[in-house]
Amino acid sequence: MQNKGIIKVFAILFALVCIYQLSFTFIAGNIEDDAEEFAQQEIPQSVDNYIIARERAEQRYLDSIGNEEVFMGISYSSAKEKELNKGLDLKGGINVILQISVKDILRELANNSKDPAFNQALTRADEAQRTSQENYLDLFFEAFEEIPDARFASPDIFANRNLSEEINFEMTNEEVKPIIRRKIDESIVSAFEVLRKRIDKFGVTQPNIQRLGSSGRILVELPGAKEIERVKDLLQSTAQLEFWHVYQSNQFQNFFVQANNLLTQMEVEEQAETIPDTTDAEQDEIDALLESASDTAQVAEQNNPLFDLMASPGFQGGAALATFNIEDTAKVTRYLNMPQVRNLLEGEQRYAKFVWGITGEDDEVAPLYALRGNRQNEPPLSGSVITDATQAYDQIGNVAVTMQMNGKGAKIWEEMTSYAFENQSQIAIVLDNVVYSAPGVSTGPISGGRSEISGDFSITEGQDLANVLRAGKLPASADIVQSEIVGPSLGQEAIDSGIMSFAIALILVLIWMIFYYGKAGIFADIALVVNILYIFGVLAGLGAVLTLPGIAGIVLTIGISVDANVLIFERIREEYAKGKVQKDAIRDGFNNALSSILDANITTGLTALILLVLGTGPIKGFATTLLIGIATSLFTAIFITRLFIDNYAKNPNKSLDFATPVTKGLFSGLSINFLGKRKTFYIISGIFILVSLGSLFTQGLNQGVDFVGGRSYTVRFDKAVNPSELQDELVAEFGSASAKTFGAANQIKITTKYKVEEEGSEVDEEISRKLFSAVQAYLPAGTTYDDFTVGGGGEREIGIMQSIKVGPSIADDIKQASIWAVLGSLLVIFLYILLRFRKYQFSLGAVVAVIHDVLIVLGVFSLTYKFMPFNMEIDQAFIAAILTVVGYSLNDTVVIFDRIREFFNEHPSWTKKDAINAAINSTVSRTVNTSLTTLVVLLAIFIFGGESIRGFMFALIVGVIVGTYSSIFIATPVTYDTFTKETKRRKLREKEPVA
Repeated sequence: MQNKGIIKVFAILFALVCIYQLSFTFIAGNIEDDAEEFAQQEIPQSVDNYIIARERAEQRYLDSIGNEEVFMGISYSSAKEKELNKGLDLKGGINVILQISVKDILRELANNSKDPAFNQALTRADEAQRTSQENYLDLFFEAFEEIPDARFASPDIFANRNLSEEINFEMTNEEVKPIIRRKIDESIVSAFEVLRKRIDKFGVTQPNIQRLGSSGRILVELPGAKEIERVKDLLQSTAQLEFWHVYQSNQFQNFFVQANNLLTQMEVEEQAETIPDTTDAEQDEIDALLESASDTAQVAEQNNPLFDLMASPGFQGGAALATFNIEDTAKVTRYLNMPQVRNLLEGEQRYAKFVWGITGEDDEVAPLYALRGNRQNEPPLSGSVITDATQAYDQIGNVAVTMQMNGKGAKIWEEMTSYAFENQSQIAIVLDNVVYSAPGVSTGPISGGRSEISGDFSITEGQDLANVLRAGKLPASADIVQSEIVGPSLGQEAIDSGIMSFAIALILVLIWMIFYYGKAGIFADIALVVNILYIFGVLAGLGAVLTLPGIAGIVLTIGISVDANVLIFERIREEYAKGKVQKDAIRDGFNNALSSILDANITTGLTALILLVLGTGPIKGFATTLLIGIATSLFTAIFITRLFIDNYAKNPNKSLDFATPVTKGLFSGLSINFLGKRKTFYIISGIFILVSLGSLFTQGLNQGVDFVGGRSYTVRFDKAVNPSELQDELVAEFGSASAKTFGAANQIKITTKYKVEEEGSEVDEEISRKLFSAVQAYLPAGTTYDDFTVGGGGEREIGIMQSIKVGPSIADDIKQASIWAVLGSLLVIFLYILLRFRKYQFSLGAVVAVIHDVLIVLGVFSLTYKFMPFNMEIDQAFIAAILTVVGYSLNDTVVIFDRIREFFNEHPSWTKKDAINAAINSTVSRTVNTSLTTLVVLLAIFIFGGESIRGFMFALIVGVIVGTYSSIFIATPVTYDTFTKETKRRKLREKEPVA
């Protein structure tokens, strides 16, 4: 090998850089351990809510030493920024996909148009989106153009005052479309920036926010976030801040009296209508009816529908009209919005807008306000004028938020405060349709544009509100259409199980390599350890996210790395068998193995690349580590192992046999007639495929929420739970639900499609509370809803450990992307093999084998998912497993094909059957070694790697077994048969007489 010096220097420098990158993770971890120990000493378990108290103590400790130098200029804060990122499944936290409402943006662009064609098109687009993969804007355009004579450039739609500079009345629909597309895109970009600013100020380390295509979807990942409800509120809050003049209570006293009398009369009339015709009734029935009429009169005298709900009237000159019990607010709102009641309002009061005031957790009543509205229902001043906002304290020490306005806002604010001062009235500060405060102005007009929101805030709520106002309001509503929430306890368990499976797999592989290859195995083991250092170092340096599937990808890389070394060692053994001296055997062995190693790794890399492009979340993490692992494995196998072997073998007195006494000569001299038995294996495979197809058509697959939509919860109890009994409780609550044991007997995976079509935090809250109600009997006495919900605070032993929500439109997109991923990988592999081997027969054999493998893996899952003791849902992780199986199967197949091509060139006098049989026999040792080590690795992860990836590992295990089988008994026979048919056709053409 040439340039050994350069390779040595590069390898050493690369290793040092990786150690440097990983040192940040080590430093940050040590400091966090110190913080945890400090919190445990500071807060004893006897303290109420000690878990949350300890978390806060830890954070105070870390904040206090954040910028202090720890080692060589490195502080905790700088180390934390550069540490190895851990994903949601290892750290806990929340991952959501937000759908920015394109419908809301369209309405705003059209000034909330009442045009029938516009609103009809919106309704049709809503209906179409439930089953279509197109984005909402395209569906809206299609629906609008189906309406006769409908024009976007109508003054009632987009040719309005706000868009007059870009859209005029003479423009066609096709001319308006690109303008609307651009405006929509600008609004989504604005929403992205607003969310990014909010998240940056939230305080979560290593947040991730990405825009997903042009659909208006935004991915937000916050590993380590524990206050889940706070995060949801922060992400979905539109922060619509408005300033309104308000009416005083005395101005609406007559209205309340009139409204109460009207409602009383309506109730009397409604009750009277229930009295049936009594023309032919008996005397006793007449008496009963007279008694009923008497009761009705009493109702008229005693019943006051509105006043009976009133807790207290507003005080003279105050902004609150009255206070009502919180549970009655919905009923009061319904009364006040009745057309008959609204008709009682006269003059400017006709435009009054009734809004409730903010309430605290312990409040029982809510104040009602009447905002001074106008024909346009627009406030005199909106939150768009806010340039800065900070959490502060008011004059009596309560938490408040102070705001600074721009020049335009300051002028309007001065006019509003001047009016309020002169008329001794109040100004309501309204956020998201709730009055936070309605202060009066006692010192004259306020200039300079400073204002303040006071309310029943905690410090955290004040900080969040200031953050949201400073970042700006979202241009449209943002609904969570997909979410995954992982509790910190489950994350720590995943880390523990991941480390254990990794260590066990590594030890087993290291021992096997020494057992099989002796001293050469030691050199391969050193290269393998260096390879792992490189992988983690590159992950840390790139800022990539390590996930549990990512750990699986690293462990699978161990198998890939071993495969490269096995190929080299087997080739060297073959050169020894030809009688070559040690130096020449090693040189030729490395050179001859290079082609197979490159082909095998490129095919696996192509499938990983497809996963990286089309996958999301943990799947992208798996693909990232797999790709990095392939690159580092190639370097360490080809160069690092070679350095050690060459250095050892340069001494002619030292022999390197690449075997031990037990394995020397193993699998050598094989002459099995594999092709002679091909019809038998065709029949065996045919039976397996028929059974698989039969099961797929009859039983189907257990599709997860990724593909069908719905909500999934992993719930842990304090004792074993019967899933069948629990399922009955869930069905009674939701109408449709499933419950299955997930790992230990006290952990259940609950899935429901209840209200899957509906979005919004209110629906999420409703379903979460229904779930708590259904399982409450199985929880320890005294367990509260807050104790039960994920992210309720601290590391808990019971309750929701993980929750996943996938909307139906997202599920359809995921399913479609998964299908394209599989088909795309098959096409790419077919083309690569065709390009590499120059004969379509090789490509055909490889693709047939891969389809064979995929069908059998699907069949096994279809046949066994009902009784297997672990999760076997078909989800994104399963698709990743399928693509990995595709890559592994091709890896095996390409190694054999490479040897077949070599034998075709070296032995042109041999028949194709003899050459193919010889090629398969010569690779049996490599096939057994690689398959065995890979299976050992996968079994270690399957047994010790945690419940969440057990189904994923099972698919890989089945795939490795089937892939090894198909590369020998399907791919090569199909290739041979197509060669034979091609030869027969060519001979027939040669025999045909020339005309």
